[in-house]
Amino acid sequence: MDGAAGAVRGGLPLADAARAVPGLWTGGRGIERACYAAGGLLMLGGLFHLLVFAVDGGPWTGPVSWRKPVTFGLSFGLTLITIAWVGSFVRLGERTRRVLLGVFAADCVAEVALITTQAWRRVPSHFNMETGFDTLVTRLLAAGGAILVITLVWLTVAAFRANPGTAPSMRLALRAGFAALMLALASGAAMIARGVAEAQGGHQQAAYHVAGALKPAHFVTMHAILVLPALAWLLTFTGLTEGRRVRTVALATAAYGVAAAAVIVVSAVRFAAG
Repeated sequence: MDGAAGAVRGGLPLADAARAVPGLWTGGRGIERACYAAGGLLMLGGLFHLLVFAVDGGPWTGPVSWRKPVTFGLSFGLTLITIAWVGSFVRLGERTRRVLLGVFAADCVAEVALITTQAWRRVPSHFNMETGFDTLVTRLLAAGGAILVITLVWLTVAAFRANPGTAPSMRLALRAGFAALMLALASGAAMIARGVAEAQGGHQQAAYHVAGALKPAHFVTMHAILVLPALAWLLTFTGLTEGRRVRTVALATAAYGVAAAAVIVVSAVRFAAG
């Protein structure tokens, strides 16, 4: 898929973009369509558990709640779709693309499946070492997180390589988004490391409390990889020249960076104090 695609069209940008969305499926590679489908199913699973929560009730917050399969299903599903889409603008060998996206998709499904299993068992999914099975799930989730890091770092490095086939505005959006994603991975790793240390020290509740302090920073940096490339893509449906699109994306990146920095600082202070 050519990143420079999307010539200037008449009409409303959002209306034109909506009409172009089906082309992301029909024009996508087989592995990308598989990721879109898997991501959609994960999101449907999240919505299904929202209905389960409405019927079954119980707490929404805390380590044992229906919130976890809801939020993880929606988040992992959206992230999988996002990575497959933005990856289409990254220069990769076709075999490498299939392997990276295939591993990433399988890992996303496995992570959500483990978290959902623990929700139905009415036990915590993270930092839970009460039984042998719970310890295994905790370790598998941590291993899955490591796999996610490896695949996303690989894509990030690829995004910073020269790629004349992708428009400069999209290249800027991709690089800024992937850079922010690295911060999200760093905060996720910090949450896991601190949480596991607290759990192994016998402080189960402290593990959930301390790890939760970084969730806002993790969220805001995680989704820059969707927001910024989506903006660059939408700009292709306007009458702006490529130079103006680059400036618009640069301005949006700076604004997003300032907002993210504020959230990171507050989260880091709470994390350190916890």
